[in-house]
Amino acid sequence: MTEKKKLIAPKLPRGFEDRLPAEIAAVDEMVRKIRTVYERYGFDPVETPLFEYTETLGKFLPDTDRPNAGVFSLQDDDESWLSLRYDLTAPLARHFAEHFNDLPKPYRSYRAGYVFRNEKPGPGRFRQFMQFDADTVGAAGPEADAEMCMMMADTMDALGLAGKYVVKVSNRKVWDGAFNLLGVSVDQRMTVLRAIDKFDRLGLDGVTELLGEGRTDESGDRTAGARLDKASIGHIVDLLTPKSLDGWAAGEAASSTPSRDQLFALERSAIYGVDPTFTAGVDELKAMSSLYGSAGFADGRIVIDPSVVRGLEYYTGPVFEIELTFKVQNEKGQDVVFGSVGGGGRYDGLVSRFRSEPVPATGFSIGVSRLANALKLTGNLGAEEPIGPVVVLVMDKEQTARYQEITSRLRKAGIRAEMFMGNTKNFGKQVAYADKRNSPAVIIEGSQEREQGIVQIKDLIAGKEAAKAISDNAEWKAERPGQFECADADIVEKISALPAVRAYLDRTK
Repeated sequence: MTEKKKLIAPKLPRGFEDRLPAEIAAVDEMVRKIRTVYERYGFDPVETPLFEYTETLGKFLPDTDRPNAGVFSLQDDDESWLSLRYDLTAPLARHFAEHFNDLPKPYRSYRAGYVFRNEKPGPGRFRQFMQFDADTVGAAGPEADAEMCMMMADTMDALGLAGKYVVKVSNRKVWDGAFNLLGVSVDQRMTVLRAIDKFDRLGLDGVTELLGEGRTDESGDRTAGARLDKASIGHIVDLLTPKSLDGWAAGEAASSTPSRDQLFALERSAIYGVDPTFTAGVDELKAMSSLYGSAGFADGRIVIDPSVVRGLEYYTGPVFEIELTFKVQNEKGQDVVFGSVGGGGRYDGLVSRFRSEPVPATGFSIGVSRLANALKLTGNLGAEEPIGPVVVLVMDKEQTARYQEITSRLRKAGIRAEMFMGNTKNFGKQVAYADKRNSPAVIIEGSQEREQGIVQIKDLIAGKEAAKAISDNAEWKAERPGQFECADADIVEKISALPAVRAYLDRTK
């Protein structure tokens, strides 16, 4: 008696997902629109590999056994550690430094691809996901930062999200300067920044609690606070909330917008002019506001918002974030703002890890998967399954060369086509296969049609529509909705005239 073969369970690893044709087609179209905007701004593509030396990724360095948690890593045959890229920015920094003498400065590039996080997966949180980045390396002025914000806005408009987003801009120098003046210790700073980052969700009262002794949420969980004194908390609150325009110059007040209000508040804070780092941050925001304002973006699409701090530690100046402003329901059925789908900022120290001289850089990243979900919710993501191939049915196995010739004729005309290669002669099962492939039509040639020099074309899309009005099976068989005959010489012309095939040909020209 032979031992029963042990089968392997087909199981997807946690935190990963399979992508099907409809989603692939929709995301490809979304990426095409993003790429068009980036290239219009003068950015060129570059592609870096999935693996980098682990030390290239910065803070993720190997310990005695393996690199720290956060990245997927392996040891090469020369005992060096390699890691799947964690983001697209560190590989760009390595690429620029490695080819420094050959690349133009500034270097303007975009990249799209998968990144990997060795973290615990959860709902909507994957360990492999796609990002689409754009960066300018070698430009130190606020012009490059302002351009990033304008490109983010134009990208959202191109994706059909006009009026449903805001690009928020801040500057890490503002907070670094404030911390210097207020005496906030290095150990406290990340706690303070995490509290500020929750401003949109918790409001002023919640942030004030986190800046002080801490906060207990509705579930009873306690979050420790930064333990700042009341005066320091007051200064931070002033920076987060624009002061009243009452008493300010009439000309300023008359031309104010929410973004300008924030700038006025920062300029009139007790810290402005006292700490040089703070002043430099505010002045950079003023310059950016002037630049994107002159280009027509000061219409609510780009606003100054000091609560934007960004989580990564390598940001050194302006930071920005795209926030979608429409509401969705969370897992508890509550209405919440969709939130961030991308962001970035200035990271002047990252390339300098590879070179002795300072190299300024700025850029942003769009979370493609999260953005695709947003487009789906707003009806701007084409989630329909793409049209499949025309299927040439095999009615007689001895005539496969003839059926292959018809298939080849269609392909040479640019039409997606295939000859049925299954193991059934059953006409109904072959048509069912074509239906499952979302085929626009099948071509039928039996011995009788072959003798007459004709074929039958069954328009599956038109047939389904016509069949909705036919309730009797006998009537359906007699009518054969969507089916017509044509001469062999006219097959390409007739198939090309079908609306679904015509649309495909127009799209692929």
